[in-house]
This record gives sequence, structure tokens and C-alpha cells, in this order.
Amino acid sequence: MSEFDPSQFLKEDWQQQPRLLNQFLTVDDPVTPEELAGLALEEEIESRFVQVEPSNKWSQTLGPFTEDFFLQLPEENWTLLVQAVDLWLPRVAATFEHFNFLPKWRFDDVMVSYATEGGGVGPHYDFYDVFLVQVSGHRTWQLGQWCDEQSKLITEGGMKTLADFQKMETVEVEPGDVLYIPPRKAHWGISSDASVTYSVGIRRPTAQEVLYDLAIELEARGSTRYLDDAQRNIATHPLEVTANDIQAVQRLLRDAIEDEALIGDWLARYMSYPKYDDLVELTDEERVAQLNGIVYKNGDPIE
Repeated sequence: MSEFDPSQFLKEDWQQQPRLLNQFLTVDDPVTPEELAGLALEEEIESRFVQVEPSNKWSQTLGPFTEDFFLQLPEENWTLLVQAVDLWLPRVAATFEHFNFLPKWRFDDVMVSYATEGGGVGPHYDFYDVFLVQVSGHRTWQLGQWCDEQSKLITEGGMKTLADFQKMETVEVEPGDVLYIPPRKAHWGISSDASVTYSVGIRRPTAQEVLYDLAIELEARGSTRYLDDAQRNIATHPLEVTANDIQAVQRLLRDAIEDEALIGDWLARYMSYPKYDDLVELTDEERVAQLNGIVYKNGDPIE
């Protein structure tokens, strides 16, 4: 590929349009289908199985799965997806290093999917940025329209697929290619053969999520309370909320939001908090050991 220019990408493509990065990232030690299936057996790991039914319908089964489940699968038209594989396999977490033109606190997780020929999760869109790293095999991506909360969805079979997908472009990817998809852009991937894809998700918290967590932080700090103006006027209508009342509440909120030290300290912790809070105290060694049935107590393994 031509030399990648991060500045140009952020200026022209980031959150604006899809971009195919040919031969951007080769994964030397990829997750194997057997490893992914092993992770999907674990109760504490989020996984799902999506099967393509006749007439382009999709059904979803949530993990954990059993070994017998995998022994009875058809040869085609299904996908196994496992969330946050980077928490369990350090070599997968190293994928983030290839996108270091973005700050680390923006990274969410690396979802790994294994798809057989014809496998996919249907037409959909996300509210976050994603880099689709083609690790092995080949997939065909159809890119569609821009979507929003009003876009009609089909929710049959536990899935959420777009009812009206409008194909605008088709992109073929092979090992080493990375396809960037901006938020709200419809896309639909179909595996051409047995393939593995890493989905590098980028965090985009909602205002509700930010305000909720910040409120918890303010409560822990013993934040300041509502304060009237220097001169409180006599209430002529007891049920009325006056302009002064509204301004006083706005002032209270601004005082908190404009405290850079407070916001900086909170943001550093909020955006670096693990995707799964029950893993917050585990080291990489402990996470891997847990999969092998080794329990830790006070930092020491119990055989």
C-alpha cells in the first residue's frame, strides 16, 4: 500500500467516510478457530453464534457454548463472535499498537469473529468507529447508507438488522487489509471462505453515560450544592421555575464541568476502566490462568 498518512486520514476520513487500507496490518500469530471456540466455552466471556437462515434471515445464539455444540455445526453460513479477546490474549491486545495515532483511552476492545463461507451478521450499523482487520480468509463488505435511531430494524431471531439496506459500494478484503467504518454507516460483511476478522472498536460514550458516571464522581467528592443569587426574590407563584432558578442550576453544572482538574482525573479513570468490571483486579497472567482452571487468592495461584 502507499504510505499511510495518519494526519490525512484523520482530516479526510475519520468519522466521515469508510476507508480501505490495503495491506495495512499483517497478524503474525492470529487467533485460531479452535482458540476462539475455546474462549466461547467460558461463562465469563461474552460470545455469540450467528447463523444465516434461508432468504437472508439471521438467528443468534448467546454463549457460553459446549463442545458438543461445535461438533454439530454445518460447514457453511455461520459466524462465531467473541468480545474483548484482548483481555484474554495479550497478543491480540497488541493490535491496538497499530492504531497509535489515536489516544489509548479511546480504544474499547477487540472482537474476534470466525466465519465460514457465507457467514455474516447481516446489514447493520454501529454508533462507534471500527477498524475491521482481515486476519485470514476473504470477506466481501457492502457499504450502505448513513443511519440513525430512526432507521427501521428487524429484530427477529435475537438480531438487529436493517430492514432497508441500500448498497452503495462493494469492497473485497484479503489478509492484511483493514477497512475503517465510521459511526452510523451501514455495512454488511459476507465471508467468501473460512475467515478470521479482528474488529477494533473505538469508544464513543453517550452524554447520558458521561453525566451518570460523573455524577457518581461528584457525589464521592462531596460536591457543592445549589446556591441562590445574592438576593432571592419573593416567590409570586410558588409552582413557577424562574429564569433565575434555571441560571442557578446552569451555573452549578458549569462550575463542575469547567473544573479541568476534576474532569481530567475522572476522564482518565473512566475511559481506562475495563469493559468487564469483574476483571478489574486481574493481571494478564491471571486472566489466562483463569481459563485453565487456576484460581488466584491474594495474588498467589491456588493449585
